Order: sequence, then C-alpha cells, then structure tokens
Amino acid sequence: MTDSSAAGDDVLFEVRGNLAHITLNRPRAINALTHEMVTAIGQALDAWALDESISTVLLTGNGTRGLCAGGDVTQLHARVADDDVSAAVGFLRDEYRVDKLIARYPKPFVAIMNGFVLGGGIGLSGHASHRVVTDDSALGMPEVSIGLTPDVGGSWLLSRAPRELGTYLALTARTASAADAIELGLADAFVPSDRLRSLVASLEELPADEAVAALRAEPPRGARASGDLASDASWIEPAFAHDTVGEILDVLAATPESAAAETASLIRTKSPTAVAVTLESLRRARELPSVEACFDQELRIMAHALAHPDFREGVRAQVIDKDRTPRWAPATFDEVSPSVVASFFEA
Repeated sequence: MTDSSAAGDDVLFEVRGNLAHITLNRPRAINALTHEMVTAIGQALDAWALDESISTVLLTGNGTRGLCAGGDVTQLHARVADDDVSAAVGFLRDEYRVDKLIARYPKPFVAIMNGFVLGGGIGLSGHASHRVVTDDSALGMPEVSIGLTPDVGGSWLLSRAPRELGTYLALTARTASAADAIELGLADAFVPSDRLRSLVASLEELPADEAVAALRAEPPRGARASGDLASDASWIEPAFAHDTVGEILDVLAATPESAAAETASLIRTKSPTAVAVTLESLRRARELPSVEACFDQELRIMAHALAHPDFREGVRAQVIDKDRTPRWAPATFDEVSPSVVASFFEA
C-alpha cells in the first residue's frame, strides 16, 4: 500500500510496506525548512507513532546538494524585520518540538545525511536512532556566521563531542566530513552513495539495524577540503578547552601550526556576540541533564539572538546582499561583556 501527501509539495510523505518515508523537497534551497514543512512533519510523525503497520521511519532530501541546509533564514528574517520576533520564536518552538519527538521516537528513525546537513538539518537528523553519512556528507552548525548560535539540539551534540572538536565546529562554522561526523558522534554509519538505493529498498523489508549494518562501510578520511579533524585535534583540543573566546584566540595565536592562525582569523570574521554566547551555551549544555533541557536553553538564547542587530546584519551580508562583509555590533570580542553574554540565558 502506498499513501502519499505533501505540504505545498515542499515535503513529501509516503508509506511503502512497513516503511514511512519523509522526503524534503526544496532542492533549489537545499531543502531549507519552512514553518509549514516543520508542522507537516510533526503531524506525520505523531500519526506514524501510533500506526502499528509502520516499523521504521526514513528521512531523505531531494536533489544532489544535501539533505537540508537548515531553517529558512529568509522566512525568519522577514518576521524579525516586521518586528514580529514572537512569530520567529514560534517557528523555532514548533521546530524544536519535532526535533525532540525524533530524539525520543518510539520506532527506528533512519536519516540519510547526504551532502550539506546544516543547522535545522542537524535537528532533524542528528537526533535520529540511525544516522547515515555518505561520500559527500558535510555536517555543520554555521549559525555564528549570521549572528545566531547553534540550536535544534546542536549545543547538546557538539558539547559532547570528544577533544573539543564540537566547540571548534561551533565557533568556526566549518563542516565535518563523513569520517569526522562519526568521530564527533554526529553520525553512526557510513554507507557509500552507490548503496543508498539498496539501503532504502532494504528498509522496506528488514529491521533498520540489519539494513544499515548490511551496507555500511569504512568511511574515507581527508576526502574533503575541511580536512581530517581527528588528526588536527592535537592543536584544536588545547586551544578550544578554554572557557573564554579571548583565551582561545590567544592559544591559537601561540600555536605553531598554520591552520591554527587561519582558524583564529576565521573566528574573528564571525559575530563576536554570537561566538561568545555560543561558547557559553556549549559549556552550560555539558551540565544539563537531558536533551530537552538543552532545547529549553536554546530557545531562550535564540529569542534574544533574533532580536539582536547582528542577526539582521548577518542575513543581509550572507543571504540578501551577499557582500560577505557584515558590520557586527559590537565589532570586537573585547566589547562583549560577561553580563551581555549572561543576558542571553535569561527567560
């Protein structure tokens, strides 16, 4: 039996045998999530959780560029530009509900994390029970580039990555390859791209554990320009173990590897406020008792971040005008006081 429906055709739902399949369907936007898409996914997951004929849920994205580039920042920006921050926060609240549902879903949830998986894409896939990366996977949380902080449970995942590699990704907005994603705990298994069709077919007949195990392989290392994070951990860990941005930058400046100086320069291009708040968010996330508590913290942070001028400026520079020269306010890390950082965590 096949049952198909769509929310404005931006997300497709299909049931084949015992497999329920969600397909993100905005390939020109790398399947960026709108509020309507999030709502539709939540409704489908609620129904499938109670449907005894469904044993596994699968998430994929149409197109060749990636599973999902994150939330649709132009939609968020439009609401903030209309001075309706509450509507933007409402979108995030509904998005987080879906992410939390996936994190505690009562059935196996398989996410194929091909291509770019960024921001909100991590929210949909990073909490799945079976997280499959492939040849071209590039996972990341690029929020500091537009004046925001890693959310959708990203601070929970990144704060628990080994050897401060999660802190490194969060503050630089760089991406992780398939091998790095598994090393960091953002993914579970590598399946070569030419086996993905077989994986989808197997999921219609086999339990998720068996289907993934039968097709998994050893991921290649150093295949992407982002490099091999595991081998760079020798200088990443001592720098990013510090609890202030200033200390991290100082250690990077004193590190002989040329990549360290390049990393410091990259961090200085990001929103100083967002970077400082992100670092504090990760440190606090480590001490939180559950992923749900982390989502609650992230929603408080994002409510403040969306109202901060750096969000509008970041979207202007990166998405609207695309001049890539944001004018952050304040412009330097020295101007971001501990009291300003602490204010982002208030209700």
